[in-house]
Amino acid sequence: MSNHDLHPYMIECAAEAARVARGVTAAQLDDPTHCPDWDVRAMVNHWVLYTSHGMEHRALRKQLSEELTARDFTADPDWAEAYAAQLDRAVAAWADPAVWEGEIDLGMAKMPADEIAPMIIKELAVHGWDVATATGQEYRVSDGAARLVLDVVEQHGELYRQYDGFADPVPVPADAPVFDRALGSSGRDPRQKAMSKVDQ
Repeated sequence: MSNHDLHPYMIECAAEAARVARGVTAAQLDDPTHCPDWDVRAMVNHWVLYTSHGMEHRALRKQLSEELTARDFTADPDWAEAYAAQLDRAVAAWADPAVWEGEIDLGMAKMPADEIAPMIIKELAVHGWDVATATGQEYRVSDGAARLVLDVVEQHGELYRQYDGFADPVPVPADAPVFDRALGSSGRDPRQKAMSKVDQ
């Protein structure tokens, strides 16, 4: 897919991430999540760092600073609005067609920018679902965005598992919604959506 095809999915998933962030209450930050050893605060900090600051830094060909990687974004009572603003900056940076050309240095390796972009969209959607599920919300994606996420998860799943980014796949029916299949392939159980609403 070209940047003309992918950038709208980036815009879509960033907007949905911002919506979910605004739905997280301060009281929920210390709640447990489906990720072992991570409470909502830790999950949100990872999400904010890599899907907004990380997304902009990739476009600008810059590495994340130690200050950013160590920051507790949730210490700011208005962190969700700050995250939404940073997402807007990141999405705007990727609007430049030149950003999609050449390679991006990930620190441990270099990859073509047009291969990194779908992985960033996957991060927005999957971690958006993580936070939404942990806080009794729903993360909604279009069929096109869901298909893109599934393709990325299936293509790079083993790489993510090498770095403990994914757990083992969770069986999901072949006729399940596309996003549910993407979640299952990434080691997440899409049935937790219903459980979170019952538990809250």
